[in-house]
Amino acid sequence: MPFNIDFFGNNFSTFFINNNGNLTFVDPLFEFTPSPFPITNQPMIAPYWGDVDTRGTGAVYVASPNESTVVVTWDRVGYYFFGTDLLNTFQVVLRDRPDTELDGNFDIEFRYGQLQWTTGDASGGSGGLGGTPAQAGFDAGDGINFFTLPGSRTSAVLNLANTSNVSFDTPGLWSFAIRNGETPGSSRENPLLPVIIENGFQFNFNITEPDRPFFIDPDVAVGYNYIVDSGPNMTSVLLPTGIGDGFYELWSDSSGGNCTDFVSSGTTLTGGTTFNFASPLRCFSVRGIETSAGLDPTNPLAFVTGLTFESAGSVSMRQIPITVQVPEPTTSAFIYAGLMGLGLLARKAK
Repeated sequence: MPFNIDFFGNNFSTFFINNNGNLTFVDPLFEFTPSPFPITNQPMIAPYWGDVDTRGTGAVYVASPNESTVVVTWDRVGYYFFGTDLLNTFQVVLRDRPDTELDGNFDIEFRYGQLQWTTGDASGGSGGLGGTPAQAGFDAGDGINFFTLPGSRTSAVLNLANTSNVSFDTPGLWSFAIRNGETPGSSRENPLLPVIIENGFQFNFNITEPDRPFFIDPDVAVGYNYIVDSGPNMTSVLLPTGIGDGFYELWSDSSGGNCTDFVSSGTTLTGGTTFNFASPLRCFSVRGIETSAGLDPTNPLAFVTGLTFESAGSVSMRQIPITVQVPEPTTSAFIYAGLMGLGLLARKAK
């Protein structure tokens, strides 16, 4: 490589490109069936560790477009044995990050252009599927530090091409920052980024040291949308006290009853005081909750609201948190021991 990397305390400047969808740093790896991480004595970065067969079609390429970047591409590769009916295209990018002022800091990017097969015939597969599917992620080789991407070693690994931890608009792009030789989530400065899903965020990680906090990059609620889907409309609202400065902004529906867009009405609501609407509303929005309040958007008891309705009857409605990302996790984002394989969903309204 044209630069040095600090990979969990081990410094490397060379690597092996293995045909079966991974890079290793101590020895080449000929194993075609992925073993679950962690694997001792085999530091590895694996965009798609599976039984690749390039004899029928496809190829593996390596390039260094500049002194700070190394790219390895598995282009339209098939599966063992000579399988060419289903093809995968994926890539790993290693980026030197001297701007972080610490030698060896680097980023890992996995890019998935097309994933159609999961398994080779020698891994129990049939027609590119079944058996022991491919695994994606990275492993320090110390039996402690590792990260496995969602769906690994299951048929859901194909979803990596449709999901991302960067943005909902960049499916197939996954980015990880390795700072000070440690995995994402090891510090406030480098929290673990979530999987971006259509209705929010999903965190997946492993706790390996029970007394060590794990940091995730959470959202906090800065408001809520209230929408009646069926039943009588709302006539008043009573908002909670003791959150931020205790004052809120009332926003009204501007989408002609579709409840998709809200605009400021210039009205201030006070926590603990009932506010009566001029006419019954099917939907409205409350904004202005300070991020410093650290309101957890996944907690149904975080913002208890009192509502009245224009008549009796069955009501079906939603209270949807409006969230923003904060630069550092709040206390509630410290995840401690005993939560092996925990997934946290922070819901987000678009």
